[in-house]
Amino acid sequence: MELRAEVIIIGGGLAGLSSAIHLCNAGKQVVLIEKNAYPQHKVCGEYISNEVLPYLQYLDADPAVLSPSRISRLQVSNLSGNSCETNLPHGGFGISRYKLDEYLHRKALAAGCTIIHDRVKDVHFRLDQFEVYTLNGIFQAKVVLGAFGKREQLDHALDRKFVKRRSPWLAVKAHYKGVHPNDLVALHNFHGGYCGVSKVENDIINVCYLVNYDSFKKFKNIREHQQQILFKNLHLKRFFENAEMNFEAPLSISQISFEVKEKVKDHVLMIGDTAGLIHPLCGNGMSMAIHAAGICASLVLDYLDNRISSRLALEKTYTQQWNAQFKWRLQSGKILSGILLKPEASEFVMKVLVKFPALFKPMIRMTHGSPLHMR
Repeated sequence: MELRAEVIIIGGGLAGLSSAIHLCNAGKQVVLIEKNAYPQHKVCGEYISNEVLPYLQYLDADPAVLSPSRISRLQVSNLSGNSCETNLPHGGFGISRYKLDEYLHRKALAAGCTIIHDRVKDVHFRLDQFEVYTLNGIFQAKVVLGAFGKREQLDHALDRKFVKRRSPWLAVKAHYKGVHPNDLVALHNFHGGYCGVSKVENDIINVCYLVNYDSFKKFKNIREHQQQILFKNLHLKRFFENAEMNFEAPLSISQISFEVKEKVKDHVLMIGDTAGLIHPLCGNGMSMAIHAAGICASLVLDYLDNRISSRLALEKTYTQQWNAQFKWRLQSGKILSGILLKPEASEFVMKVLVKFPALFKPMIRMTHGSPLHMR
């Protein structure tokens, strides 16, 4: 099978679908290639900052129709279970990837996007044009966006630097029935990692945690690790002992890399987790993926409509805007995660925050941005 398009998007997660809707709404011919069918559960914190709500509304994709939880407070606890709490500056909402991805998928189809379920093997750029090779065909386009997630075989095909180094991080996620405040996202520290707890739609509680594999591999399975390690934080112990898991088994993903990634590789513009991944403790990865899609799609429209004069100018401008919006957030997330993962440091920070709670909000702002409005 051969197909031509103005834009090919590799990957149909939040960034891929948002950019597809944006470009199709502007009348562009877009092909999105996604390996999995919709809907599917994904390992994800499932909290989105309201900074991207104006952009989703601009796309005519307001998530309010999905009845998400409305989140306005953040609680953080350390290893000993001491905790502090603050209001979130912009607030946010909780929605499962199962619901949100399927909703955006339907919006993309309605906007005119061609969605093909296939696996991309390689991408070649020659004579100012892309050729995208999948298991079942070859596709051609003027612009290619990489939105294929945290770590894929395509990263190896593109010879991206970060995949050559092993990562020690493992993430685990499941949905639960139980008791948790509707408006609260909680971040609980434990030895070797931290765990986010918040509600999504239909009174479901999402639990997603990141753990260093070296501390996890000592145990036979996820349940034993939870009981021996996570339960030492009393907040987590109370939750797990009184909650009922909705899944048959938790989902997990390994080799999560927080290293610096190229924003443009072989002329492919990277968006979402493909461009860079923030530590989950910052609770803002989903909004960053959507925000990056808005930045990229706007610049691609300028390029296709000759308001940006060259591919080099497009790539340079995108890299500059991505770095201006997200580079400091990723660095801040790395610093904060380093503090939380050190027991003595997290104890000290918790004592300071309890005594001076006004310091909490500047720390949150380090990993959040301003509301995204389209011109």
